[in-house]
Amino acid sequence: MSEFLEIPTWPLSLPFRAFENEGEVVVPPHWHKEIEIIHVVEGSVTIGYRNRLFQVHQGEIFIFASGETHYFLASPNSKRRVFQFDLNLIRNGTNYDISSNEVIHRFQLSSFYSVEWTEELRQKMMTTLTKLFDEMVQLNSGYSYMITSLLFEIIVLYCREMPLRDATKEESFVEATVNQEALERLNQVFIYVEQQFDTPITLDEVAEVVGFSPYYFARFFKKHTGQTFIQFLTTYRINQAKYILANEKCPMIEVAERAGFHSVKTFHHVFKEQVGISPLKFQKTIFGNKST
Repeated sequence: MSEFLEIPTWPLSLPFRAFENEGEVVVPPHWHKEIEIIHVVEGSVTIGYRNRLFQVHQGEIFIFASGETHYFLASPNSKRRVFQFDLNLIRNGTNYDISSNEVIHRFQLSSFYSVEWTEELRQKMMTTLTKLFDEMVQLNSGYSYMITSLLFEIIVLYCREMPLRDATKEESFVEATVNQEALERLNQVFIYVEQQFDTPITLDEVAEVVGFSPYYFARFFKKHTGQTFIQFLTTYRINQAKYILANEKCPMIEVAERAGFHSVKTFHHVFKEQVGISPLKFQKTIFGNKST
């Protein structure tokens, strides 16, 4: 799979984020289960993806499917807009004609580079991405509904207009099957953690979810994520705590419990170890910035 697993921190109440960065940046190989879209606004970016290098230029779009390893080498004068979202947005829907698993497969099987699209499709995607970025920046009333609507527009483009790629030029069928099976197992773990992170979770319980022995699961998870399951779970809980601290003023004992730490002392120690400051200082910094 990859060198390491990236766990995005969502700044809003939905699993989506968009940001802009510029200048010379080197991002080492990593992966995440979220869909990621890169829109190069200025300059060019070298992208490593599926054992190939792509030089992506101004005005072009590059899309990473769920669980795909990638890395970046951005030029000094470049500017990029990055969009990430989790297809959990549609997982709970019961009235869709296409399931979330089918949508995931469409992202994996379709063309990921805008040079292979029609100009009409590229323009549609550009328009949608521009609106998404503006919504993220402005956060006008109803922004969560608009962002969700625009993400559904992207999914519809994949279902109706996105061309399929030529998979014979990339990884072998065996490699693709192994990676897909691993991703599906990991996705079961991610869903379980998303649903149960605020309760006690043991390695044995999660291993049982994916049908592995605890020993094999521990090796499997470390191999495909670059970290132990406990490290992943702790990071996930810390991210949940950071979101609560950044958006609500509530007692530390409540933050700890809602994030899955059932000891305030442990929560304080782990938070400071990972973030570099105490939870209280983090909260004061956030709300201090909001008040200025």
